[in-house]
Amino acid sequence: MLKVLNSWVERYFSDEEAILLFVFLVGSLLIILTFGSMLAPVFAGLIIAFLMQGLVQQCKQKLSMSHNLAVTLVFIAFISAFMALLLVVIPHTWRQLASLLNELPGMLQKGQALLMLLPEKYPDLISVHHISVLSEQVGAEIGKMGQAVLSSSVNSIANVVQILIYLVLVPILVFFFMKDGGLILRWITSFLPKKRKILDQVGSEMDIQIANYVRGKVVEIIVVGAVSYVAFILLDLNYAALLALMVGLSVVIPYIGAAVVTIPVAMIAFFQWGWTNEFFYLMLAYGIIQALDGNVLVPLLFSEAVNLHPVAIIVAVLVFGGLWGLWGVFFAIPLATLIKAVMNAWPQQQEQAFAPISDAETGE
Repeated sequence: MLKVLNSWVERYFSDEEAILLFVFLVGSLLIILTFGSMLAPVFAGLIIAFLMQGLVQQCKQKLSMSHNLAVTLVFIAFISAFMALLLVVIPHTWRQLASLLNELPGMLQKGQALLMLLPEKYPDLISVHHISVLSEQVGAEIGKMGQAVLSSSVNSIANVVQILIYLVLVPILVFFFMKDGGLILRWITSFLPKKRKILDQVGSEMDIQIANYVRGKVVEIIVVGAVSYVAFILLDLNYAALLALMVGLSVVIPYIGAAVVTIPVAMIAFFQWGWTNEFFYLMLAYGIIQALDGNVLVPLLFSEAVNLHPVAIIVAVLVFGGLWGLWGVFFAIPLATLIKAVMNAWPQQQEQAFAPISDAETGE
């Protein structure tokens, strides 16, 4: 057993760069796990600045701006979008969520009345007792959800000072990360050994892939959410802003998000209109949006598709989502791509094959 372990260590850790890469990855993971909650504003500012860096480069290259002017204009655009989100989108969505919670008991009664018709139509398949048990279970789960929402609201009020601090710190950090990002990066790399070929290879490869993926995903969220909101408003669907936000965020979770968010869209449309033409028009429009997103928008935004198996993507979403919540879900595919790039670039010593010695070589 010891011989096998020594052979494995010699194969994968005989190169000095492999040890450097391993130490760098473990150290980064430990910093995130240990200081993640304390450094949350720093990480948020770093991510947002990373997203804005593409606009800064476009202003510098296409408009021949200086670095400081480009950073200033992009930062003003970011602050404008941030204030619009903070003062318009979030309050409007929150009001619709509160209204939905108030009308939820009436929706449940209507749904229960519809379920009570099933035993009359299909007495051999379902009974009144089954419907009663199902209604009690659904009511209990919704009660737990309401308590969770209430407790989270209380916690939010208790942490309002911390939220206000984040609202001030994050924009400041975004500005300085955009302005002095190159200087900060050079300072960090100065502590690393000069010989880091594998680390630089993985870093340059992932810088392009993660940048394209994250920026493309942000654009996809905005486009899908905005188009859905316009469609819901035109069809006069209740809670249009709330549902459009859910549809936009659903693109973060591959394969699963679109299927899950279909349920609240269909339920609210059904409780509003029933089995009418408006309901089918809405579901048709929603289906067209999802089809255009999957077949037109995604190929345009992600021309260099991430070559990952669907099982690997789902596992990455579950693992990183469990570790870091929404941020983990959002960055699940880039992190999985990073792991794949590290595995492909990892230096390893080839095992020597022991071929049988021929009679000619032995002189016999």
